[in-house]
Amino acid sequence: MEFSEEQILLKNTVSRFAKEQVAPLASEIDEQERFPSETFEKMSQLGLLGLGIPEEYGGVGGGIVESCIVGEGLARYCASTVASWGAHVDLCAANICRNGSEEQKKRLLPDLASGKKLGGMAMTEPDAGSDVFAMKTRAVEDGDFFILNGRKTFITNGPVGDIFLVYAKTDPKARGKGITAFVVEKGFQGFSKGKKFKKLGWHGSPTGDLIFEDCRVPRENVIGEINGGAKILLSGLNSERLLLAAESLGLAKECLKDATQYGTERIQFGKRIADFQMVMEKLARMATKVEAAKAMVWSQAFKMAGKGPASMSMETAAAKLFASETALQNALDATQIFGGYGYIREFPVERYLRDARIMTIGGGTSEIMCQVIFRELEKGL
Repeated sequence: MEFSEEQILLKNTVSRFAKEQVAPLASEIDEQERFPSETFEKMSQLGLLGLGIPEEYGGVGGGIVESCIVGEGLARYCASTVASWGAHVDLCAANICRNGSEEQKKRLLPDLASGKKLGGMAMTEPDAGSDVFAMKTRAVEDGDFFILNGRKTFITNGPVGDIFLVYAKTDPKARGKGITAFVVEKGFQGFSKGKKFKKLGWHGSPTGDLIFEDCRVPRENVIGEINGGAKILLSGLNSERLLLAAESLGLAKECLKDATQYGTERIQFGKRIADFQMVMEKLARMATKVEAAKAMVWSQAFKMAGKGPASMSMETAAAKLFASETALQNALDATQIFGGYGYIREFPVERYLRDARIMTIGGGTSEIMCQVIFRELEKGL
């Protein structure tokens, strides 16, 4: 588990960029609930929007290890920025890169890699969240087109995105075996954006509905085989979950750093609050969980880089479960150590707590992660 020279350079570059360019805007975009387009323009110049896309399609290459490096680095300073970046790079571009035809990759990936177009993925529906195969969005063949009808919800980048990987039923009776993946582009007839949600956290990462009303999608925008969308969907779940684990790790680290600094500076009853046993224990436990999460995330990242995402279900679910719950608990502990100051926006730990809450829900809830782990355990009996 040693980083290459190129990966170390990437880590240092992202860390410097996040401190200098992302952190100063974090509070502002949270307060204004706006997408940081200026940050994404700078990320495109660094090649971060083309991560995981081969150079022949306009990207900079790299894989899951590089994605986790960037995810952890950005998440330390702004969970909103990394959420929108992850949806673009991992949920959209990486899936097209893995499963698209040569023609589709040449046509779609260069604009995603350059940042000319922002990507996202549309899977969740009002009545199909964890039970994704219960989706109702329907796609019917019509000559050289498919006609899509339905609504997707909780879509990261929904209000601002240009290209979405959309899953719809092409054979409603076949459940998981009747789903097809489509690329739906801004401007398609019958495609519109619904309401933008007001959220607890991730204020700078717009989330909303996508609406399909007799939306005409050309056959050339079918990704993979008709009725083969479940395979495409599942091929991206492990990388999404591991990336969320890396982002959770970054957030958990920053909670620990801020809480430690505050604990060593804040004086009460004539001494530093970090010298009180109960505060000291909180910080020690926060640090221990960060170390454990770090080991899980990077162990799985290197293994996945070698074996591929499909082979890592249980280990990835465990990493996502532990890292996301560590981020949430560390954020709770940090606000407790800050006391009243942890409840006001003068300090960023208040934002960390709001942003950490979604980590145990998005990309598969903690309950679903436990279900995945148990099913794998059961197979070994």
